[in-house]
Amino acid sequence: MGKEEDFDIVHLATNGQEAIEFCTKEQPDVILMDIQMPIMDGIESTKKIKDQWPRVSIMMLTTFQDERNIRLALKAGAEGYLLKSASVENMAQQIRAIKAGSTVLDADVLKTIVQPDRKALEGLTERETDIVELVAQGLSNKEIAEQLFLSDGTVRNTLSIVLDKLEIRDRTQLAIYYLQRQNG
Repeated sequence: MGKEEDFDIVHLATNGQEAIEFCTKEQPDVILMDIQMPIMDGIESTKKIKDQWPRVSIMMLTTFQDERNIRLALKAGAEGYLLKSASVENMAQQIRAIKAGSTVLDADVLKTIVQPDRKALEGLTERETDIVELVAQGLSNKEIAEQLFLSDGTVRNTLSIVLDKLEIRDRTQLAIYYLQRQNG
């Protein structure tokens, strides 16, 4: 990054805890954060930094391309996820985009999310799978409750549990997630 005149490297932290401690003194515009670090990993430190300093943008810069780490990092508040194999020019461009308020995902990272592991639904119970299937068919919570002879509250609670298990934000993403696995 030495040839990027609009960047100043203000600190190099060796672990997530050190990154948090630096933020208590000075809040940088952008943090490049690795996932695997000693003392505190990048996902945990990202969450703590974003909780305290939401205006600090965080780009995960890592070798990990698995769906679980990508989703955890984004859920923790990272605005970007870039692989260390990216060129310096691409990296600089993505950092500028994050600083400008965009969310950035490496092309290979995006493929990992769009075409995820087909076994991911295996962790659900039969009842949870039934509800996910009905969500994918476009049924409302009330319609699902009627069809499965459940209360609206039970459907809402079960959907909340499923969204947490699969680390998915909302029912639309859940439906897409389910249909991709059935049709792919």
